[in-house]
Amino acid sequence: MLYLVGLGLGDAKDITVKGLEAVRRCRRVYLEAYTSVLTVGKEALEEFYGTELILADREMVEQEADSLLKEADVYDVAFLVVGDPFGATTHSDLVLRAVKLGIPYKVIHNASIMNAVGCCGLQLYNFGETVSIVFWTDTWKPESFFDKIEKNRQNGMHTLCLLDIKVKEQSLENLMKGRKIYEPPRYMSVNQAAEQLLAIIQNRRLQGEKPEITENTVCVGLARVGAVDEKIVSGTLQQMSSVELGAPLHSLIVTGTMHPLELEMLKLFSVDSSSFENNACQRTT
Repeated sequence: MLYLVGLGLGDAKDITVKGLEAVRRCRRVYLEAYTSVLTVGKEALEEFYGTELILADREMVEQEADSLLKEADVYDVAFLVVGDPFGATTHSDLVLRAVKLGIPYKVIHNASIMNAVGCCGLQLYNFGETVSIVFWTDTWKPESFFDKIEKNRQNGMHTLCLLDIKVKEQSLENLMKGRKIYEPPRYMSVNQAAEQLLAIIQNRRLQGEKPEITENTVCVGLARVGAVDEKIVSGTLQQMSSVELGAPLHSLIVTGTMHPLELEMLKLFSVDSSSFENNACQRTT
């Protein structure tokens, strides 16, 4: 049996009872280590689960998935995913491979940022398409995520922006030379995401457009959702470029049309209540 087990968002104790029981009866347990991170290390998980974990990076999952699954044909294997197994990044490919090999699988769900984002007071059914904001480089500055945010906002919907994670990435030079030397991990902050959005707004104006999203659009910055030091701030997009939210992981919400109850909740987390109210009231129903 192959078990896909969601670990939740915070620490080792966020695993469900059902998930923990599955982990403890598996002979091999893999920890997916490239789409998200917990606030505790691998050692803390091993101590609480009472079993050794094998770190599974993107390379292993994408290139050596068949060997991982062949083991599941002989004994129970668990694949642990931060959040929910089918949350922000799906692991459908692993399931499809297992089915092709005739290996039974079981999914054990848990909380993910996709539903825990409701902690800020915005109602989940008022969210549109979720987008990913990627790190720009000197030669690659995509703006497609901005178009999706604008479309959501035109429809009155909020947008959850998942921020880029770079783990076990190679420089172009090392990649071309076949050297397995990896860059230090990088996690996009709310500040960086806001700065990129502000840059796009400026670019669009230079092109004669009038963006739906401006420096005064109300946004919400979230950090380490589900952890004891969770942090939530609300304010304008401009303010998001300078707020201090600390360690990863960060997420950003660009609001759409807000219900008065949503607005009241966001006031609890406002950076500057006066400017926040003036801007937010323009988008309420």
